Amino acid sequence: MAITRRQILASGSAGVGLAVAGTLPALAEPAAASSRHGSGRPFPPLQDDPDGILALPAGFSYKIVTREGITDLTGGQGKTPSFHDGTGVVADGRNRLTVIQNHELTPHMTAYGVPHIAGTVYDPGAPNAGGCTVITTDGSGRRIAEWVGISGTARNCAGGVTPWGTWLTCEETFINAGTAWSAAGQTGTYEKDHGYVFEVSQAESARQLPKPIKAFGRYEHEALAVEPSREHVYLSEDASGPTGLFYRWTAPRGTHLRLGLANQLADDAGKLEAMQIRLDDGSILPDVAFLTSAQIGRPFKVTWIEVPDRDARTTPTRSQFADGTVTRGKKFEGVWSNGRGAYIVNSFAFGANDLPAGATRHDGMVWFYDYGDQTITLVTYFPHNPSAETEGEFPKYADLTFDGPDNVTVTPWGSLVLAEDGVRASHVLSSVPGGPTYAIARNQITNGTSNGVPTYSEFTGPTFSPDGKVLFVNIQVPGITLAITGPWEHYLG
Repeated sequence: MAITRRQILASGSAGVGLAVAGTLPALAEPAAASSRHGSGRPFPPLQDDPDGILALPAGFSYKIVTREGITDLTGGQGKTPSFHDGTGVVADGRNRLTVIQNHELTPHMTAYGVPHIAGTVYDPGAPNAGGCTVITTDGSGRRIAEWVGISGTARNCAGGVTPWGTWLTCEETFINAGTAWSAAGQTGTYEKDHGYVFEVSQAESARQLPKPIKAFGRYEHEALAVEPSREHVYLSEDASGPTGLFYRWTAPRGTHLRLGLANQLADDAGKLEAMQIRLDDGSILPDVAFLTSAQIGRPFKVTWIEVPDRDARTTPTRSQFADGTVTRGKKFEGVWSNGRGAYIVNSFAFGANDLPAGATRHDGMVWFYDYGDQTITLVTYFPHNPSAETEGEFPKYADLTFDGPDNVTVTPWGSLVLAEDGVRASHVLSSVPGGPTYAIARNQITNGTSNGVPTYSEFTGPTFSPDGKVLFVNIQVPGITLAITGPWEHYLG
């Protein structure tokens, strides 16, 4: 998510109701854990918002939960940070929801970074930078409180909800201790390595554990999903030069993952492996972009190869493998489990440096990895639209033109909601695996122009309340969290 299509084009390369740590109520297993998924039906046309924020279908409405620099953090901690990103509902009860949210920032990148609050700080050398906030709302998504869950991290992109009711936040960066930073007239030096996964609980700031889970490896993390058995964790990597990989971490025999992973797991605990998609002849598919819409619904066998040095002391993890020994992919992004497997997103690959020779340019791919069968299946494919390579005229049928899927969540009915990070119009999408995709929201807040045409920030962090009444989603710039309500089941069930 840190490298958007717009950046590629521009560069010329193609405190209320706090749970106590240790007593966290987890979410019930979602209805989507079955093998069925909602058939979905078309949403009504999107209607422009007179307030100029969010276009929605008739019958749907939104409320603003948080807004950068405007809403207050609990206990005088400051204002809501900016650059809202990956988000998950980690608990519900007593007509309340607990939501944990990433903020994808580096030091002094904006005026509203995540403040360093006692008990939450990982790297004192990364002030006013990334981290997470913990938000509580009522059952309709109305904000009750918000406080800092972790600070002193960098580029907290996506992550994943755990079966025990916490959030694993991922740093989409690779920074060595001692690296200097400079922004907004400020300078400093990172005191610790970055590129890790951290666990954030529902607890108040003073009771957090800002310690990296080094067992999961150090690289440009994007998102992850924990298998319900707690035996495996699946992790995506959004990186270039070479492009990223999809990973599986396997717990040591007899280990039952639980709250406090950073203290539970040794730095070298378990096994970190990279994905190999196998073709019919047993050879390894070198890049996901060699597959196209012709392969939708066809499962491919997956094998795994161990990462030699997961902490990447001398060589990035993805560079420890020769081309052809693993399956690479441009922009491995969102990951979300439905209990039976995990949905995985590749946002796009269309630039000159995005693809190996002979691969096909595309504007988005969504996969399903089956935990039991250890197969991966392409379920949604957005063919490349050449006009998306330049930000020229706004599309005539903007609410039918989709590209750049990024974050993903599984709805309570088993279908998917995708957040776009593409060109021109920015949408939240309803997507039926193996079936159609519909627009369910459009961002109306412009964040600038390109060649005289308005541009719009990406959506991030879609996540449903367990009862299916509220869809939380963020506009990244300006950082706004929205709670959307309406007849979801009628269209997604």
